[in-house]
Amino acid sequence: MEQPENISMWVEKYRPKTLDEVVDLKSVVESLKAFLKTPKTMPHLLFAGMPGTGKTTIALCIARQLFGSSWRTFTLELNASDERGIKIVRERIKDFARYTRGAFGNIPYVIIILDESDQMTRQAQTALRRIMETSSNTCRFMLICNYSSKIIEPIQSRCAVFRFSMLDKENMVEHLGYISGKENVSLLPDAAEAIVEYSEGDLRRAINALQTASAYTKTKTVDKKAVLRVIGEASPKKVQLMLNKALGSDFVEARRMMYELMGQYGLSGSDIIRQVHREIFKVSHLTTEEKAELANIIGEYDFRLVEGANDDIQLSALLAQFSKFGKLREAGN
Repeated sequence: MEQPENISMWVEKYRPKTLDEVVDLKSVVESLKAFLKTPKTMPHLLFAGMPGTGKTTIALCIARQLFGSSWRTFTLELNASDERGIKIVRERIKDFARYTRGAFGNIPYVIIILDESDQMTRQAQTALRRIMETSSNTCRFMLICNYSSKIIEPIQSRCAVFRFSMLDKENMVEHLGYISGKENVSLLPDAAEAIVEYSEGDLRRAINALQTASAYTKTKTVDKKAVLRVIGEASPKKVQLMLNKALGSDFVEARRMMYELMGQYGLSGSDIIRQVHREIFKVSHLTTEEKAELANIIGEYDFRLVEGANDDIQLSALLAQFSKFGKLREAGN
């Protein structure tokens, strides 16, 4: 897969150009290939799923396969979160959908890609539904969203719906290895695992983290330390040590370690809570029921931070709850 050398962003430089290059998503790709065997019968498409799982990339791959080098001429790509009102539907989308076959020769139809379409207002979606009905001879819509439940039912019923799940970790590690090899960067296994865990199935985020980490290294070797530095996370061992201190009823020491983590790594309260939530499930001496109880406590303090509460006070209160939990656990034993 040869890539142009003048593209500096790796996420764009290594964006798949054909469906065969797409990472994972075999069932989605195979279904779309079946549609493309007879392009004129292809329905409107709705891609729903997490960010960074390939929805926009696959839409662009379809456009390239249908139109070749002229795909930009026959494709209108809009971000519906920026242009989500009824005005944009009535003007730009409706005008582009009015193309007739005679205007573009053998091309069966034009394509309109609406990214983040779940951000469109209900009024705009209702207007879009009517355009999808009247322009089916000259236009195909590809709607991309994170949550299909926010798309009105009349639109969903007019589309073939494809749901994109989290990408497989092994495939992500393999793809990161491919990119690092192309860029003459040595990616250590534990660093790759850290990137994949941080990205949570978002390949775009993983590639950006890899590129940023590689910029930190003078030796062209990306290790776990460099990854943790760029993704803004503390060492998992230090977070686990803080948890063990809190669960061991040493609240004062756990709180000191919390402030050390915030200062050393520049973490926000939400960053620390996310890591605490992840690491709590790795504590071997806790039962499943105890982990569930602690997860419930973490959820409460995460909500408080989202609502605007003070980071220091809420994290201290969280550790105090953990210390209280640890004392009750010791008393029960």
